[in-house]
Amino acid sequence: MKIDLTDTTASKINKALVQGRRAIGTPAVGMVLTMVIVTDEENAYDSIRAAEEASHEHPSRTLVVIRRVSRTPRDRTSSRLDAEVRVGADAGTGETVVLRLYGEVGEHADSVVLPLLLPDAPVVVWWPVDSPDVPAKDSLGALAQRRITDMYAVEHPLNVLEQRVASYAPGDTDLAWTRLTPWRSMLAAALDQARTKVVSAAVESEADNPSAELLARWLEVRLGVAVDRVVTAGPVVTGVRLGTEKGEIIIDRPEGPLATLALPGQPSRTLALKVRSTSELIAEELRRLDADEMYAVALRGAGREESAHFGADGSGHGAGSGPDGGLGRGAGDAAGHE
Repeated sequence: MKIDLTDTTASKINKALVQGRRAIGTPAVGMVLTMVIVTDEENAYDSIRAAEEASHEHPSRTLVVIRRVSRTPRDRTSSRLDAEVRVGADAGTGETVVLRLYGEVGEHADSVVLPLLLPDAPVVVWWPVDSPDVPAKDSLGALAQRRITDMYAVEHPLNVLEQRVASYAPGDTDLAWTRLTPWRSMLAAALDQARTKVVSAAVESEADNPSAELLARWLEVRLGVAVDRVVTAGPVVTGVRLGTEKGEIIIDRPEGPLATLALPGQPSRTLALKVRSTSELIAEELRRLDADEMYAVALRGAGREESAHFGADGSGHGAGSGPDGGLGRGAGDAAGHE
């Protein structure tokens, strides 16, 4: 069911939500969080679709904030709020409200969103594109327990990665990091089997890939070795090589959903390692709403003072705390975040 509201208010939108729930016969609110998506018209469809698919695992109220660009000075001084309320089959397993902000009201989106948040429920803000330089200090980001950005959506991701290092606050995370969860789990499991010391490492990926850089920094912290960055044709991360005293541990995924794992003294095996959809990444992030300390460790990398104060499990242990150089102790966090 869809209800269109023109030149409306937050109060009228709340009434429309109640009206919609009653019309489809579900007056009770069974949602567990509020997801705020800050996007533009071009990316709104894909973002809403991903959120609706994720809502099958995490029923939520989704508020989509679209700041419309005014074409004339007169339009820029006038304010208007249009809304599209979706409930039932049109909104996954939750509710979706598409908010289009015109004129000056676009500068005060937080005052529009605040009355629409579910009471006593966590708030997650996601910027599919055009995220703020400091998400935690953004007016909408300040409302959230979790703030999700995506370095894959920017033109110079490695420059933005350095901005994220400077602006990081507990609750920040990025889908470039979320994409690495299967890699991290597989690497930790491989080292648990090999039970040998890592003496060198290399991450292979397409040029300027933010996930590859985060993975390399994470390995440097956890293993205490320098990690080479090797440029390949891609797509995304294509392989990781860990040199050990017994031989090389290799995970190779040149393309497609399958990867090859090679351990010293063992036959190669084929494992599933697909490139996951945005909805799967969002669903994973919504499983844990506490601070992602592993992401903070990967951002800062080795050789920075802060790295000594964060362990992969948040316990204060740095690299080298486990028998395999520390990566095995991170397996629990990697699997738990998956």
